[in-house]
Amino acid sequence: MLIQFQHAHFELQKKRTLSIDTLITEANQYWAFIGSNGSGKSAFSSALNEQLTLQSGSVVGLNTLTKAVVSLEEQNRIIEREAERDESDITNEVFQGTPVIELLSEINDDINLIQHWANGFGIAHLMDEGFRKLSTGESRKVILIRALLSQAELIIFDEPFEGLDANSQRFLADTLSELHQQQQSMILILNRLDEVPDWVTHLGFLHNLSLLAQGTKASVLESETVKAFLTFNQAELNLPERDPCSPKLSLPAGDPLFQLNQGRVAYSDRLIFKDLDWRVEPGDHWAILGPNGCGKSTLLNLISGDHPQCYANDLTVFGIKRGSGESIWDIKQHIGIISAALQWNYKAGTNVISTVLSGLFDSIGLYSQVDEHQKNLALAWLKQVKLDHQANTPLHQLSYGEQRLVLICRAMIKQPALLILDEPCQGLDEPNRQLVLGFIELLSQQSATTLLYVTHHASDLLPCFTRRLMCVSADEAQGSTWQVQA
Repeated sequence: MLIQFQHAHFELQKKRTLSIDTLITEANQYWAFIGSNGSGKSAFSSALNEQLTLQSGSVVGLNTLTKAVVSLEEQNRIIEREAERDESDITNEVFQGTPVIELLSEINDDINLIQHWANGFGIAHLMDEGFRKLSTGESRKVILIRALLSQAELIIFDEPFEGLDANSQRFLADTLSELHQQQQSMILILNRLDEVPDWVTHLGFLHNLSLLAQGTKASVLESETVKAFLTFNQAELNLPERDPCSPKLSLPAGDPLFQLNQGRVAYSDRLIFKDLDWRVEPGDHWAILGPNGCGKSTLLNLISGDHPQCYANDLTVFGIKRGSGESIWDIKQHIGIISAALQWNYKAGTNVISTVLSGLFDSIGLYSQVDEHQKNLALAWLKQVKLDHQANTPLHQLSYGEQRLVLICRAMIKQPALLILDEPCQGLDEPNRQLVLGFIELLSQQSATTLLYVTHHASDLLPCFTRRLMCVSADEAQGSTWQVQA
């Protein structure tokens, strides 16, 4: 595969420019690109997919290739397309989304090929499910399968492992290796160095919307310049003070933070889980582990009050029995949350600092007056993630990883009694992953905050997570079976 960029400049928002001075990919070279959040990785993916306007310079080789892309942006495009198809306000029927089989068949109607990939990624049982009913990880698999079904000459894998459970990560790694052996043209764009396949021969390193380094994999990783950007200095990490106006939780001694008895969530055609007993004491930090679709996010939404079946369960949160006439804000004032679903749904047209401040009021957007102290507190959090210079930038103009950092600041700013972290490191580069894990470690040392943590990466499990809630089986008919481990 021969692709050549020469003095190429691509137009971005806010009069910014992605610059690729010189890049030549040749036969028998297998490329991956890495870089920091906001460095231009997603923009480069769009340039490869010919979705950016070329202002100057030249690009040779791309216009002759059919292309498919796997990316968080492509996932968001399908989510938004599904929202546009929702006519429930006219039909008065709940729109569950386009069935998975239709989303796949619109790319390739070879049912045997569809079945092959669906079996491999473990979603064969979801073919008739609407896209909107899928978990984040399951919808990610649909995006991957669509690209694999396309039989495109060039597949651009932009963060392909994000959101996948451990088994699917292994299957995808094996699939990429097989495609490599079949001489399928691919370009990988990755955050985590441990996800760079062994067969990759060449690396490019993006920074500040330009290609800062390129060459053989070894030469780029040994570059002192690149090493400096990939290194996180733990000594620079400080936990900003807690807002004195944020509510403090006071529970009688011996009372749990929350307790779920014989918990059950089911839809008309699907049982998610049943018979779940779970009690969380203040100061206990839990890892919630299990495959895509087993109900992890559903369970957390039950606790946070964001799932309607919380009222149909025997659930007590912060000493309040759900369904006893309480206000949802009695619950939410003590909770901070970060999740992929929140990021997809945070559509308020606010700037970065307002997004962080909205965490003090549990709102999507900022509708309350804030004082100077609270503004300075939000800036202190943004300074920790090196985004204080973007305080007045609209949130949607940031990269996916930068948006994730802002929403993490939003979740943490009030240092709540309960912090729900549903795959918080998704979309983050190596230094920012270490930064977020550092924040989590610091918060775990604060007796006032209890952590619930979902991850599919064993390397992200910190020692503070001494308690485990694990899905030990996920059966389509019987639902998920959970087990508490000390």
